[in-house]
Formats: sequence, C-alpha cells, structure tokens
Amino acid sequence: MTDLLTPFLSVIKIEMQKVAYDASEKLLTDYFDGVDRGPCGFAWVTIYPKHKGNTKLGKAERKEFEQLGARKDWTGKAWMIWNPAKYPVQSVDVLEAGARAAAMFLQRYGYDAVAGSRLD
Repeated sequence: MTDLLTPFLSVIKIEMQKVAYDASEKLLTDYFDGVDRGPCGFAWVTIYPKHKGNTKLGKAERKEFEQLGARKDWTGKAWMIWNPAKYPVQSVDVLEAGARAAAMFLQRYGYDAVAGSRLD
C-alpha cells in the first residue's frame, strides 16, 4: 500500500478476481462435481485500514480500497469486497474458497485482509 502500487491497482484488482475465481472453480469442480450444492451463503474479504481516515495517508488508503472494489462495512471502520470471485453460485463453501484466495492475494501486497462468510 504505497504510492508505488497506485498505478497497478486495476491490475491487482483483476488478478485478485482471477485468483479468487480459479479457487472457487477448483473447489466446485473437485468437491461438488461442478454442481452448485451445499449450504447457501455469502463470502467476502474485509480489509482493515492502517491509517486514520481523516489523515492524508488515511484518505489515500481509502481511495485504494475503493479502486480495489471495496466499500465501507457496517462498522464504518473496515472495508469489504463481497464475493471477490464474482462466481455465480450460492454455495458458501465455493464462495469462501474464493474469498480466502483473494484475502491471501491481497496480503501479499501488504493489505490487512481476511476472509469472512456466513450462511443465508
């Protein structure tokens, strides 16, 4: 999360979605024989900011989050990317596999990112 990453955020976003999509596809194929089954639910990635929001660094950080496709969560203190894989299923297992892959991908770029999920 530096000024060096800013020009590459669109590439990082595309790569994150690809990694997440591939992880979801692999789980669906390997464990569910390509059929959307199992419990229904939602999955997301939560990104925690490292700087206060009203500082210069905080404003720049939040702009990066938005460029990655994140929106403020319900607490107003973290940012979330719902279904980062954009995978068209309802299976929480498949969606969570994508969210975990996306969180690990973002961690490699220095983001404090974790995957989350819940049943519907």
